[in-house]
Amino acid sequence: MNTGIKYTEFSLPGQTGKYTGKVRDVYSLDNVLVMIASDRISAFDVVLPRPIPYKGQVLNQVAAKFLKATEDIVPNWVVDVPDPNVTIGRRCEPFQVEMVIRGYVAGHAWRVYNSGERTLCGNPLPEGLKENDRLPEPIITPATKAHEGHDEDISKEEILAQGIVSAEDYEQLEAYTYRLFERGTEMAREKGLILVDTKYEFGKADGKIYLIDEIHTPDSSRYFYVDTYQELQDRNEPQRQLSKEFVRKWLMENGFQGKEGQVVPEMDDDFVELVSSRYIELYEKITGSGFHKSDQENIMDRMEKNIIESLKDCKYKITIK
Repeated sequence: MNTGIKYTEFSLPGQTGKYTGKVRDVYSLDNVLVMIASDRISAFDVVLPRPIPYKGQVLNQVAAKFLKATEDIVPNWVVDVPDPNVTIGRRCEPFQVEMVIRGYVAGHAWRVYNSGERTLCGNPLPEGLKENDRLPEPIITPATKAHEGHDEDISKEEILAQGIVSAEDYEQLEAYTYRLFERGTEMAREKGLILVDTKYEFGKADGKIYLIDEIHTPDSSRYFYVDTYQELQDRNEPQRQLSKEFVRKWLMENGFQGKEGQVVPEMDDDFVELVSSRYIELYEKITGSGFHKSDQENIMDRMEKNIIESLKDCKYKITIK
């Protein structure tokens, strides 16, 4: 079987640094970044041992589609998408919070609610909710960005009190987040899906705010199916969903939640293939297009060639020797 892209080790012309994230390898070149979506998968802020074939391609291409579809709302960092797994973009100084927005009490929100809490990041939650119920209105539940370990919930008030983001910038991030979620919700509904929750990341360059990283992908978002949502809620049954929540549930069922001393359960070939197929299913469902698996022969050579060709034509006039 295709073993997937676990890591990349390029030495690009003009490269000044490299950062390896949970999923992406990010190469710095003066005023642009080259972001490679690997096939690594993380859950509970832990990178799992085996990559998921075609996952990176799905993330990169879904993100490219939605970034293009929302550039009338907020400018984004993308300069070029020269390869199925690669995005080249403007270097921005990222805000150290992720803008998480939720329309339903699902996933992490449900785990908090089910523990008895009735506020989440400063947002009051009504009594009487059951898992996957729709919230009266979408709520923003920010999280601090962690380079290692767990992201942490944080309230707007704490963000402002700690000076993590200025009041002026935070108001703009909030406005962008609500508008992006509204657009994502509309686009999902057109394809028979419900955008349940998602997160957005923003950065700043030359005093201007940009949308960065990925949006509306199965790693950053959760989707339910419209046609069966109400019936399943009425029967108190789990929702059919497109996200990586089923990976988290599989891990929990096998005794892993990212806590100290816990061992990641073994992912056999069948499970890896299942996860890969779920990612491809989401791509086809949310885009309405068939998924074309990229050529896996000499994939590193292909990516490097496409990156260098794109950089030669880059509007930021990078010098490629």
